[in-house]
Amino acid sequence: MDLQINLEESFPIKSEKFMPEEYFELKTKIHNRLLDLIDLSIIETLDHSAVRAEIRGLIERILSEEKNGIPLNFAERETLFSEILDEVLGLGPLEPFLQDPKVSDILVNTYKQIYLEKRGKLELTYARFKDDDHLMKIIDKIVSSVGRRIDESSPMVDARLPDGSRVNAIIPPLAIDGPMLSIRRFAVDPLELQDLIEYGTLTTEVGEILKAVVKARLNIIISGGTGSGKTTLLNVVSRFIPIDERIVTIEDAAELQLKQEHVVRLETKPANIEGKGQIKQRDLVRNSLRMRPDRIILGEVRGQESFDMLQAMNTGHDGSLTTIHANSPRDALMRLETMVAMANLDIPSEFIRRYISSAIDIIIHTARLADGKRKIMSFQEITGMEGNVITLQEIFSFQKRGIDSEGAVEGYFEFHGVRPNFMEKLKIAGIELNQPFE
Repeated sequence: MDLQINLEESFPIKSEKFMPEEYFELKTKIHNRLLDLIDLSIIETLDHSAVRAEIRGLIERILSEEKNGIPLNFAERETLFSEILDEVLGLGPLEPFLQDPKVSDILVNTYKQIYLEKRGKLELTYARFKDDDHLMKIIDKIVSSVGRRIDESSPMVDARLPDGSRVNAIIPPLAIDGPMLSIRRFAVDPLELQDLIEYGTLTTEVGEILKAVVKARLNIIISGGTGSGKTTLLNVVSRFIPIDERIVTIEDAAELQLKQEHVVRLETKPANIEGKGQIKQRDLVRNSLRMRPDRIILGEVRGQESFDMLQAMNTGHDGSLTTIHANSPRDALMRLETMVAMANLDIPSEFIRRYISSAIDIIIHTARLADGKRKIMSFQEITGMEGNVITLQEIFSFQKRGIDSEGAVEGYFEFHGVRPNFMEKLKIAGIELNQPFE
């Protein structure tokens, strides 16, 4: 086989063309031959460096068995070794991006296109899969590792990677053009409060307020749009929960990265191939109440479990945390009311609103700005009811002033001179907070 491979085209991000088809054929041929020679079941039991050395030796042997030899220089051989190792031990063409800490999202639009999000901006890479079957093998590898499945009878799935990154896959017949894969990355070393301060997501004063309201066991909802940093902020504020408290987390796909030791992690379960055995978030919330939790953290409230969460907040499980998709704090309350109504309990809307107002103390709203940066846009306190309306008061907000010459959003955090009602709860909890509220 007469094959010329350019190293820059092997993991191309800025290349002008894709890798030649001959390269994919060679890699597939070697990969398939390799699978015949090794026992995959013992790979996980061996030292990683030993596995790499063994696979490298086998690849050299396979290459030497080619009839006329394959003209590859040193750099080309190293690239080939690396890619085949990624196929055997990792997730193929995605592996280099999963090792890049700057990548926050990996979006695979069929086998031909892979997009990355870096620093809030999307860019097209020129990496690709060989074909739909190649992409499906990687998807199966991901979902089967967490006990889930994807096929024509169940053509979409949520899963996670070992580092907690969130994965969504959808395949034909729902995806018309071929399998689609989306990976929301989470840092192996989770962000801390100081990191968010340095990134400008919040200020030191805001951080002190977050510490205080979590330690004082106020019930908090973090709202925001997709990719606005809700889960990241939830991870950060969870750091302020005292280490002697028992925490139960409930998620559709486990992605929270709590650092306390006394944490019980629960995850939903989809139905089996017969349509039975599904365990929803609502079931887990109810079960968690029997597990003697000091705090309940619901990764995201999105359905009927909202009513059970409110009940928990109203019956002694204060200090609970959750996130919700919404465009503003007021929208978050409207969505929450709608979700409670979805539980088909035939509860009057006025009663639902009073229940919400008595259960939730704080709404923190986040957003991703035009320059890709995430910010806490508003911090609001629920103060009660006026007639049939839940009343909010904004403690502080981020005020945008404009965009500079480099496209970055300029602005500042402004306190509105309001003394929060929760200051009394902080005082009772023995927490002192000297902030510019008035």
